[in-house]
Amino acid sequence: MEVIRNFPDSELVENLRSGQRMDESIKAIYRSHFESLCWYVMNNSGSRQDAEDIFQEVVVNFIDMVQKDKFRGESTIKTFLFSLNRYTWLNELKRRGRAMVREEKYERGQERVEMDTSHFIADREGKSEVLRIVGELGETCRKILLLFYYENMSMKEILDVTDYETEQVVRNKKYKCLKQLEQMIMEKPFLKETLKNLLHG
Repeated sequence: MEVIRNFPDSELVENLRSGQRMDESIKAIYRSHFESLCWYVMNNSGSRQDAEDIFQEVVVNFIDMVQKDKFRGESTIKTFLFSLNRYTWLNELKRRGRAMVREEKYERGQERVEMDTSHFIADREGKSEVLRIVGELGETCRKILLLFYYENMSMKEILDVTDYETEQVVRNKKYKCLKQLEQMIMEKPFLKETLKNLLHG
């Protein structure tokens, strides 16, 4: 069984600064501090996986600060790591919050555009007129919209027959195509009339 010794703070800092016994020193940091830092993250809306990711980032940053002489030993390593852990996790929560707000706003916009235009595309009775309009969007949009609305293919199936990287990329492209179509409808009165007739005809 591997024995991991505990270093005094001064020796640990010297090891990290000089690059000596790095593996042993990092294991000592993990053994001494991970559980308490993990507890903080998990008690503040995080998972154990989050805690592991944050701890890894904290240790990398700590080693970098030691090697650049930015850690001067004015507090214990335990106190310093806790502060760094707290700061890093709170920043991550803020970033996720902003991302969630952006995603919700994007999803709402996406739903509105799809509601306004998707049934227009899917109306089979006006198919020839729709095909003509969709054709003006360009080859890529035409292909995605026709596969989705007329061939009833899923995002995964469309992904398999196109060059996109993920289903989300296909979904985003479909949204942009619908948005473009909506813009065309708004700019051309005769298209608005066509839409109106298709929806109420």
